[in-house]
Amino acid sequence: MTYADHSERCPWCGTDPLYVAYHDTEWGVPEYDARALWEKLVLDGMQAGLAWITILRKREGIRNAFANFDPDRVAAFDEADVERLLNDARIIRSRAKIMAAIEGARLFVAMRDNGEDFSQWIWSFVGGTPIQNHLGPDRPYPTESPESRALSKALKQRGFKFVGPVIVYAFMQAVGMVNDHQTTCFRHQALSPGR
Repeated sequence: MTYADHSERCPWCGTDPLYVAYHDTEWGVPEYDARALWEKLVLDGMQAGLAWITILRKREGIRNAFANFDPDRVAAFDEADVERLLNDARIIRSRAKIMAAIEGARLFVAMRDNGEDFSQWIWSFVGGTPIQNHLGPDRPYPTESPESRALSKALKQRGFKFVGPVIVYAFMQAVGMVNDHQTTCFRHQALSPGR
């Protein structure tokens, strides 16, 4: 569902229906499900060097190829799975990104098995509550923040890959850890406290 009657949107989504739907229904909505957060972190890592619309267009194929981002199944992927993925035109066929996703699944499972909740850990970097930015049309979007730098460093220390501070900031925007909808966008108020 998109909000077709709303003309005031963040300009980055343009008019592509897939991008508009993503903006209107997903981007900036707080996500607390651990598996969904891991999926979005993998997808943001796969975006490195590419446009987000490329990932959106391939997302269903990526989900299918990566066992619907079931961390236990992806953690068990072996070299035969890597070769299968490298030959799958539905996904981003980068060995480094594929390996990062598999290793990320193993790290996710290890955290869970050690009693750590991935969601609680991720959200602890913003105190459990979305940061509310107030971006106007004349103010550029941030590309990183102290929080994204801290989370990036912590993810790297745990062994996650493709988690630089810029990628992590995009992830934080996507999963609602920060509300970066412009104040003129109809979604800004909808995702603000008290709504």
